[in-house]
Parts: sequence; structure tokens; C-alpha cells
Amino acid sequence: MERGYAALTFAAVAERAGTSRPVVNRHWAAKDLLVRDAIVHASEKFPLTDPATGSLREDTIALLEQLNGAFTAFAAAMTAQLAAYFEETKTTPSELRASLVEARWELIESVTQRAVARGEVDGAKLTPRIERLPYDLLRHQVLMDLKPMPLEHIQEIVDTIYLPLIT
Repeated sequence: MERGYAALTFAAVAERAGTSRPVVNRHWAAKDLLVRDAIVHASEKFPLTDPATGSLREDTIALLEQLNGAFTAFAAAMTAQLAAYFEETKTTPSELRASLVEARWELIESVTQRAVARGEVDGAKLTPRIERLPYDLLRHQVLMDLKPMPLEHIQEIVDTIYLPLIT
């Protein structure tokens, strides 16, 4: 993927892996499936750990910091390299993202549900869109700036946008 999706070939993948093209083709019937699996594999190098601080504010900041460091380089490279993938597969970055983040959202949802159980937040105000808001804001800024978000910006999002919406 160093040269982008359009330049990726099964022969190049086989050569880099030290195998033959038929072996690669047995595992992946189409280039888009190979690329999606490669992206999933690359994203697994950046696991999230449950901060379990006992506070939604601190848990959210800790999760955003984890994502901030891992996401910056990964997102910038993937976005730049995958324009042809999205064009060829008629999919969107959002659809690819949805296939990658399920386990991460389970962790985020467990953090917010613990906060509801502790009485820190009003569960009725915690819609899926609001629950994802701080993470969406992080992703947007990282994609726009192509660098990690400063900690003070993460804290500002949590303290002045996210928590006021759900408390």
C-alpha cells in the first residue's frame, strides 16, 4: 500500500510476502478484500485499553489520548492511499470505518454505561450520536491537521462540549 491502492497488485503482495500469486489469490478473491483485511490487521496494532478510572471525564480523556496517538499516522496514511479503493468499491470512508471500530465502540459504550450506573450522567441524554461526539471531533481534527490533537483540546472537548450535553 506504500504507493496507493491503484498501484497495488497481487503479484507485488506475493513478492513482498515471499510466496506466489496463486497463494495470495486463494486467500483473497479480490483486491478490495485484501486491502480491507490489511487495514484491519494494521488497526489491530493500536488496541484500546479500558482506563477504568472511576470517572467518565477521566475515562473519556484517556480513551481520546489513546486514539489520538495511534490514529494520527494511521488515518493520514490510509486516507491518502485509499481514494482509488473507495472509487472502485463504491464505498465510503464511513463504511470502512464501521467495519473496523466495532470492538472499540464496545469499550467506549461500556465506559459510558458505567458512568450512567454511577449516576455521573443522565442516560436519557446519552444518544449514540452524543456518545460518539468527542471521538468524532478528535477524528475530524486529526484528519484536518494530520497531527495529534493537543491534550488541552481533548480536555476542552470533554469539559465544554461532551459533559455539559449529558449531565
